[in-house]
Amino acid sequence: MIFGIDAGSPAVMAVLLVLLFLAFAFEVAAPEVVALGLVAILLLLGVVATDDVLAAMGNPAPLTIACMFIISSAMVRTGALDLLATRITGIGKTRPILAMGIFLAAIATMSAFTNNTPLVMMMIPVGMTLAKELRIPASKILMPISFAAVLGGTVTLLGTSTNILVDGVARKAGLAPFSIFEIAPVGAVVALAGVAWLAISYRLLPDRDTVAGLTANGEDKRFMVSIFIEAESPYIGQNALTIDLLSRRERRLVDVLRGDESLRRDFEHCVLQKGDILVVRTSGSDLMTLKERGDHALTESSSDPHVVQLSRRNSVLVETLLAPGAGIIGHTLADLRLRRRYGVYPIALHRKGTNLQKRYEEVPLQVGDTLLLEGAQEDLRRLVEDQQLVNIAEPTVRGFRRNKAWIAVGSMFGIVIAAAFDFMPLAGLAVLGVATVLASRCVEPDEAFKSVDWRILALIIAMLTIGTALEKTGLVEMAVQFATPWLGTMGPWVALAAIYLLSLALTELVTNNAVAVVVTPIGISLAHALNVDPRPFAVAVMFAASASFLTPIGYQTNTLVYGAGGYKFTDFYKYGFPLTVLVAVTTLIMIPMIWPL
Repeated sequence: MIFGIDAGSPAVMAVLLVLLFLAFAFEVAAPEVVALGLVAILLLLGVVATDDVLAAMGNPAPLTIACMFIISSAMVRTGALDLLATRITGIGKTRPILAMGIFLAAIATMSAFTNNTPLVMMMIPVGMTLAKELRIPASKILMPISFAAVLGGTVTLLGTSTNILVDGVARKAGLAPFSIFEIAPVGAVVALAGVAWLAISYRLLPDRDTVAGLTANGEDKRFMVSIFIEAESPYIGQNALTIDLLSRRERRLVDVLRGDESLRRDFEHCVLQKGDILVVRTSGSDLMTLKERGDHALTESSSDPHVVQLSRRNSVLVETLLAPGAGIIGHTLADLRLRRRYGVYPIALHRKGTNLQKRYEEVPLQVGDTLLLEGAQEDLRRLVEDQQLVNIAEPTVRGFRRNKAWIAVGSMFGIVIAAAFDFMPLAGLAVLGVATVLASRCVEPDEAFKSVDWRILALIIAMLTIGTALEKTGLVEMAVQFATPWLGTMGPWVALAAIYLLSLALTELVTNNAVAVVVTPIGISLAHALNVDPRPFAVAVMFAASASFLTPIGYQTNTLVYGAGGYKFTDFYKYGFPLTVLVAVTTLIMIPMIWPL
């Protein structure tokens, strides 16, 4: 009891559920943290028991999803997904619409059998290369990449974690398991229609600058020059930003080193002292001009003995994406000390359509952030590999185990074929696939298990537990009893459309896995109340919970391209609305044709 109110009542559960969705929508904390917090509250209130949490962990969905992450990592590591990078860009110069169509169709096809998050991570650099070939901004390509992956995920049960999760919830509700290709007739039509629209409409997307475009000015090759401030230098006692040395437009102060300390975070109050080292960024042409003219500031042969050039090296700018699994997520740039560890300088941070300028080094890094980094190419490559970042400017250069690609591909298709013939449950087949790719060393164990997004698994287990609480408190029955009278008079197709629209609205505001767990039982119960087949209602939730095209936060791949493409929040619903309508209409027409109501 809470203040005389039964903690297990539908009203209390409804309030907690609304608070959960609000916390998701306003990003009070990470989704998995919010969901686990509610599970803790439900345990304390006695609404669920420890056995309910253990039962959620025993659901086949989390295990299957974890295995698919590992198998997808093997597909990436062996280069099985990389072939597209060397095939597609050559078409772009002469036949752009065909190039886009093939590119997006290939992404949708691969997404039907692999996890779409690593797929989109790999395709973002390919998309950037294709944008250069087409001579268009990357913003016209990156959003369609995410949308194509989402569309492809609707074709098979393996295509997205949402499908697997809905299947798990439906089994718990008494429905027969979905076969791997059962939703393919609807998914294939939806994917074909959606990809066709993306291929002809990508030019409608706005021209947006990436973080590199916002910072770089298109000049020639850049160099980092280290300059030592000697005794009696006229610059001693002056503010680092106002000295004559930096009066030229080409020269920009990157850092001031004093002993082991970097003063770059407080340039406004940095007064130069004897022994300071200035790190200055300048263009190649300016550097040559300085050498030819014998500029007193930068040459050892100058007439001024108080300022000495220590070194110069070729400097490049690299734009990196923080995908799930990046080692620096949750840390601040100030704590990471990238200059000391890698010799690399962070130049800018882009998040959710905004280029953070002030104190960006004090902000904890998040999934989807894009960082502009400057340094020597070999130092940047080492940082990208060590911290598992995505260099979005060019396709990956890491070595692939191409001789083992057939094993990874064979394992994936083995799972598909065996599942199609109902050889054993999908979770068991996924475990066999993982054992095969690990035993054959398609991917190393440490890399494989790092590829698993444990936050998604924690969220799924938490939401399955919350789903149990919805059933125990009777909230699902109450919602169905409320909706049945007026939906029953309008016919089952209207009820199906209502479930689809409810799922669609919620998935744009909160995580799609949460929607799958909450709405699937409602749809199934509503179908039973209307005396119709509940299977099409579960399928409607699968498609609607995946059809996130209106916001960058409804689906993880949207979040990845949000920062990489420099989009604004409004770009998603302006471009995604026609696709949302197209997918909704196509889905609601096709479902009753395959599963009669």
